[in-house]
Amino acid sequence: MPEEAGFPPAKRFRPASGPPSRAGSCPPGRRVVMLLTAGGGGGGGGGRRPQPPLAQPAASPYPEAVELQRRSLPIFQARGQLLAQLRNLDSAVLIGETGSGKTTQIPQYLYEAGISRQGVIAVTQPRRVAAISLATRVSDEKRTELGKLVGYTVRFDDVTSEDTRIKFLTDGMLLREAISDSLLRKYSCVILDEAHERTIHTDVLFGVVKAAQRRRKELGKLPLKVVVMSATMDVDLFSQYFNGAPVLYLEGRQHPIQIFYTKQPQHDYLHAALVSVFQIHQEAPSSQDILVFLTGQEEIEAMSKTCRDIAKHLPDGCPSMLVLPLYASLPYAQQLRVFQGAPKKLVYVLSKALMWAILPPDSGLEVLAVQRVSKTQAWQRTGRAGREDSGICYRLYTEDEFEKFEKMTVPEIQRCNLASVMLQLLAMKVPNVLTFDFMSKPSPDHIQAAIAQLDLLGALEHKDDQLTLTPIGRKMAAFPLEPKFAKTILLSPKFHCTEEILTIVSLLSVDSVLHNPPARRDEVQSVRKKFISSEGDHVTLLNIYRTFKNIGGNKDWCKENFVNSKNMMLVAEVRAQLRDICLKMSMPITSSRGDMESVRRCLAHSLFMSTAELQPDGTYATTDTHQPVAIHPSSVLFHCKPACVVYTELLYTNKCYMRDLCVVDAEWLYDAAPEYFRRRLRTTRN
Repeated sequence: MPEEAGFPPAKRFRPASGPPSRAGSCPPGRRVVMLLTAGGGGGGGGGRRPQPPLAQPAASPYPEAVELQRRSLPIFQARGQLLAQLRNLDSAVLIGETGSGKTTQIPQYLYEAGISRQGVIAVTQPRRVAAISLATRVSDEKRTELGKLVGYTVRFDDVTSEDTRIKFLTDGMLLREAISDSLLRKYSCVILDEAHERTIHTDVLFGVVKAAQRRRKELGKLPLKVVVMSATMDVDLFSQYFNGAPVLYLEGRQHPIQIFYTKQPQHDYLHAALVSVFQIHQEAPSSQDILVFLTGQEEIEAMSKTCRDIAKHLPDGCPSMLVLPLYASLPYAQQLRVFQGAPKKLVYVLSKALMWAILPPDSGLEVLAVQRVSKTQAWQRTGRAGREDSGICYRLYTEDEFEKFEKMTVPEIQRCNLASVMLQLLAMKVPNVLTFDFMSKPSPDHIQAAIAQLDLLGALEHKDDQLTLTPIGRKMAAFPLEPKFAKTILLSPKFHCTEEILTIVSLLSVDSVLHNPPARRDEVQSVRKKFISSEGDHVTLLNIYRTFKNIGGNKDWCKENFVNSKNMMLVAEVRAQLRDICLKMSMPITSSRGDMESVRRCLAHSLFMSTAELQPDGTYATTDTHQPVAIHPSSVLFHCKPACVVYTELLYTNKCYMRDLCVVDAEWLYDAAPEYFRRRLRTTRN
């Protein structure tokens, strides 16, 4: 970052041309630099699969120290008053400042006081890693083995037992439970934590929990207590939605935070963040650590590598630098390092103005794109610097830019594809999905688009002006996957390729199994040649997985072939669980035995809404909306020009890219959905 574009003189940044100079000395010690994703949502159908948890630590050998720490939390002073209020309330909104201890302590207080002991206390979290780390912490505080009194449930991983009374789980998993039990009978209390995040699953869960609470009261069943918790949010909206629920305020342990903005807009946020990190590293005491918010895995991995490389060439006497990345698809062993090795004093926060979001543009396409954060999100990030002591937040944008941010985040429910949500609501037998009690109602167009998508997949039937699921729709809802991938698996017996499709869908359900270091691009391309299929990315991935299984998951082979062995192990576990669901449905599990055309036909019949055709000028356009799209450089088809492809997702950066492509025949698409393609397939007409 150029000096004139930096922060005020007291915190001025060095020029951005290369790593910081060797001049000067650094304080000794070791500094932790944490890089994590800025955005992200709940654990839905298309979410990424985590690794099973680590072998759990034994209960703390210092119970007195743990108890002392619990008593030192700001919430402890309010324990008696809080319990007196919560005991008599059906619903409450609890606003607690960052660091107050509300997430770990409220469930324990309720349990210890005998409130809600008649059932399980559920604590929902938008993110899997939070659910696991919190359950681990609370079980440690209760001096019990994880999975007994305290447990957790995340997608593809359930660590609970009949003894579990405090259960941390992702909001997506509680929604899945509501499919088989809309009254949530096993729960006496549901704590909806991090409510301000307004993920798509959290918003649906609000409506489901509210309905379960009302219905249980009408039926004279055990009451359901609902506690909505957040650090910051629109209090009135939540209170009104939960029938005028009282708002309880908790003081936190927030220390003063200095905020600095850049003088000029930053066009290269990564470079600005990098220069900032190393200036802080050379000037600040090593006991103070740094947290950097970035937009996604690729940015985090790239910056992690650059930080480590530069750190090797710092002056003698500089503290060593421990770089810890954190993003949803990182294996849990690595995710938990951030929590286990948490710094005593996190002082510096570097925050970009951007986050990942799924945005449906006017064309009707669903694409993964980058958008600006809201003011609320910016303040949430800033608060991370003041938990233990006074801190500093460097915002890598100008103050003028900040003033133009929206006040609140647009809820995900109003900007995402709703097909998975509608499928779940119908599976719960919600009487009318069009009038479901959303806190922030999606537009009618979004709801209708989701219904149309499910209709095309054969999941819906219309009876007496009511929408219900078809038999195949009910089967689709049984898979913790996006509807299109559930349909792919259910169609596979028709094409005698269930074994292959299970592998492909599992590969698409975790983050990339391929490691592509930019500095070794030629080497990567050379070793990958033996796997590449001209039929596309899905078949190429299938070839890599088959070899991985044949050599017994050898880690040296993975290293030589730039394959992420941990993610490959996750694929095997996801596949086993999806296969179990198929077996419970008595689906025949057959293999195409090398016939890849059958596999591609199956993909064409289920992903037909995500297709693009080659145009006369050599570009691509989507078949339905004629949106210009391009093949992503990471695809094995990047230098090819197939006439017709299906793709898994669109990514918008400087242009709209298709990722994970498969070559298909236009005639197959017409066979899959003749009405849909009657006037759309240029190739067929010509």
